[in-house]
Amino acid sequence: MTTSTISGNPEHLAPGVQRVTAPNPSAMTGPGTNTFILGHNPAIVVDPAIDDSDHFDAVEAVAGHVDAIWLTHRHPDHARGAAAFAARTGAPIRALPQDQPGQFDIDIDADVPLADGERVELGELTIEAIHTPGHAADHLAFLVSPARILLAGDLLMSDTSVVILPPEGRMTDYFNSLDRIKALSIDAIAPAHGDLMREPHTVIDNAIAHRLKREAEVAACLSPNTPQTANAITARLYPNIEGDLRRAAAAQVEAHLIRLAERDQAKPRGDSDWLAGVGAD
Repeated sequence: MTTSTISGNPEHLAPGVQRVTAPNPSAMTGPGTNTFILGHNPAIVVDPAIDDSDHFDAVEAVAGHVDAIWLTHRHPDHARGAAAFAARTGAPIRALPQDQPGQFDIDIDADVPLADGERVELGELTIEAIHTPGHAADHLAFLVSPARILLAGDLLMSDTSVVILPPEGRMTDYFNSLDRIKALSIDAIAPAHGDLMREPHTVIDNAIAHRLKREAEVAACLSPNTPQTANAITARLYPNIEGDLRRAAAAQVEAHLIRLAERDQAKPRGDSDWLAGVGAD
């Protein structure tokens, strides 16, 4: 366990919905991972984030008795602290069940599995779990009523686009998940990284448009005769980024290539090369 020098201050988002941001800022997590506290004494805590005593103190001060810990998914910035927080509070961990951890996951079992469409009443709140794969295969979003706030996890972010990491991350799933939440009656989106977004359907439309634009750019880099690698396409489309951001962008390009192949607009050749597919324009 670590102890942070600065702990996030609780932020009230709606009746029964509060947020404490974990002290794990980075290029990939923005200002840090948002931990959400639903209700009070008892409360449900969504995404304990990292194993940090100051962060846990701040969360418990808002929550009172913690009835359960819910995970949007098992990536480390969301779930690394889950086991320690469960041991500290005695609360069960709830998450979508999975047969084995994904490549980027913390290996953690759900004490009580969450199911797609499951609804839980907590005082005046109703919380519905919605399976939204794309960023991760086990990804869930949580619709909180009556405020009609969607806790979106890493389905959407307020200041940048979400990274889709194959093999568990799939771009086709991501588009389907965006279509699914677009059909919901929601007033705001609370992402795991960044600020509350109060024009949810505009946010969703913009995310879809951005991903379609990027997909068209990836497709335009392909030739029916000259093979291209995801890294070469990344260098062309993202010329000014390096390090972890470049590797994340390359994974994003690969996710688009896989989706293009599913639509017969690209085809793999060997381990890393890609050609334009028969369905390409």
